[in-house]
Amino acid sequence: MANYIPFPAHHDMAPIDISYLFESEKPAGKHGFCKARGDRFVFEDGTPVRFWGTNLNSGACFPEHDYAEKLAKRLAAYGCNIVRLHQMDAEWALPNIYQYRRGKRLGDTSTYDPESFDRLDYFVSCLKKEGVYIYLDMLTYRKFKEADGVRNSVALINRAAPYGLFDERLIQLQKEYCNAIWNHYNPYTGLCYKDDPVFALGDVANEIDLFGAFNHKIVVEPYASEFRESFRLWCEANGKTTDAATVDLNSLENDDLNDYKIEVCQKFYDGMIDYMHGLGVKIPLTGINFSWRFLPCKAAQRSGDFNDSHLNVRFIRWDPFKIPAERASRDISLHELPEWGAFRNARMRHFGKPFFTSEWDLTWPNRYRAESSIMMAATGMLQNWSGYTIHTYAYTSLLQDMHMLGKETSTCSIGGTGYREGIMSTWNDPAKFGLFYHAAIITRREDVSPAKNKYTVKVEQLQCNDYGTFLPRPDRKSFITSTELSQIGSDYYGDYPDAIHDQIPLVDQSKGEVTSDTGEMYRSWVKRYGTIDTPMTKAAYGMLGKNEPIELNGLRIACQSEYAVIAMSSLNNDLDIGHSDSILLTTVGQAENTGMKWVKAPDAVQRNDGFPPYMQLEDMGHPPIIAEVIEADIELTTDRSNMVVWAISAEGLLMGNVPTVYEDGKLKFTLGKKYASIYYLIQAE
Repeated sequence: MANYIPFPAHHDMAPIDISYLFESEKPAGKHGFCKARGDRFVFEDGTPVRFWGTNLNSGACFPEHDYAEKLAKRLAAYGCNIVRLHQMDAEWALPNIYQYRRGKRLGDTSTYDPESFDRLDYFVSCLKKEGVYIYLDMLTYRKFKEADGVRNSVALINRAAPYGLFDERLIQLQKEYCNAIWNHYNPYTGLCYKDDPVFALGDVANEIDLFGAFNHKIVVEPYASEFRESFRLWCEANGKTTDAATVDLNSLENDDLNDYKIEVCQKFYDGMIDYMHGLGVKIPLTGINFSWRFLPCKAAQRSGDFNDSHLNVRFIRWDPFKIPAERASRDISLHELPEWGAFRNARMRHFGKPFFTSEWDLTWPNRYRAESSIMMAATGMLQNWSGYTIHTYAYTSLLQDMHMLGKETSTCSIGGTGYREGIMSTWNDPAKFGLFYHAAIITRREDVSPAKNKYTVKVEQLQCNDYGTFLPRPDRKSFITSTELSQIGSDYYGDYPDAIHDQIPLVDQSKGEVTSDTGEMYRSWVKRYGTIDTPMTKAAYGMLGKNEPIELNGLRIACQSEYAVIAMSSLNNDLDIGHSDSILLTTVGQAENTGMKWVKAPDAVQRNDGFPPYMQLEDMGHPPIIAEVIEADIELTTDRSNMVVWAISAEGLLMGNVPTVYEDGKLKFTLGKKYASIYYLIQAE
């Protein structure tokens, strides 16, 4: 029977502060503007950078002044050096860039609330002081109005998807927004946004394409008829035989239509990026971050200064509006899947450009979500990607009374989307944010080395409809598991004569395991565990209690808990774990609300695919958040005989010394018996 302890989060502090490891990088912008150089981001003075951080969604982008200071410090304490300010233009949010207070009718989306800007400006200054950079979105959830001069605006959904990619009035409004944001003067920094190097990255539009993303179809008039006519003219000019008058505008099977859509997307991305650079925006910009299918990948890969993708892995059926409400989740782990989804990034990645993941997640209430932070970070560094921001920290700044997982608001949705009630909020989750210390260190300090080998995959047969799947089609064998082997990129245009065919496997699936070509990463989906083994960070994750003790270089882990993530990082930038005088050890397994109850979901929602069933959340439970106590015997090889193992509470208190024995150059101790926690500091006296 697993033992649990209360482990609540506090919205205005972190139990451990690792920002001192990166003190030399403060304030943000001290090295000049971020630039794209080959596969990497570097600052103007040549200093390389990788980013680890979080999205702040909608209302969370506008904290009050006193909380802005605390939030910036908390993010830096966890090791974050970037936030993506996302959904600032969402009318359903409060505040948003147009309205700080709800009540007065929002007549248009061409004017901005000065109080919202004031809160945003001050927050920007706080982030800058703490060394936290900003990824700034442009079009995300703006709901265009009739007063904006938009035709049939009532029929358009948020961000006018997909019409904002080709309608001239909608594009002009987007340019006006870009101009207003980038030329906005911040009185707290004394700089316009475009002139402030705290802004590191930016994009044109969020999750919009012409290939059916989120079932966005070209149907609303007069836009559909105008698109059809422009396609007809394009066919005529290019000698195409497709009958534009009868073709299904939402088909993915017509080569001519697909080629035209690719051109339209590229014209939009390139035009908006050129416009922003023309305004004086000095940082790398990308066109789109939605690349879960091959057609939009091809459309977006060549545009912009860097590539971006979203890697949200969800095994949920979450619809609180159903009667009865549907809140179902499957406990599918990343460690047990031969391919867990990172191929999505690989098929967008273009060698010669930096690559970033502006959204990722393995959503609550999945019981195995704890492994996701370090798996993402380690895989990203193996791939030589440039960073991540999780989706999301929170949707609001009103977190002082948020004491539960999965429930951020009093309502069952935000903006009509059920899962926004809290299942993607991570700021107080011991299982995901709890591992941020190590993920940030792995990324920013580059504790995991880039893979030695590079493979470019030639992608063919683009018309496949593979949106929404987490596994690639069987004929895409090159992508399966290969992101944990070597660096993987994609070729859609025949640019790489040595590219391999996408049906050629790079990993022998029959072995049931993969080891990176650096030897630093290993995972077995048969044994159901994985490891990271580097001089500065070591970790084991998965079903550790069902396997023999894990033997890493200088570290032996004998875990009694069935599922666990056990991670160890040196807190000295100049000394590896075997010589360090300060080490962070984190142990996380299950984390949940007190009294949570599950029942098997109805047969109608189940899938007979060999994975665990959907479980329906019968009772969300109540505070406090509790974390499973991980029981394990640890043997650490160290040249220091005076190390003490301190257990750290959720409030940062030193709970007590875990008993230790030092013999034969090994520090030996048992976790989970005395002074149980999820955090332990191993430090020299």
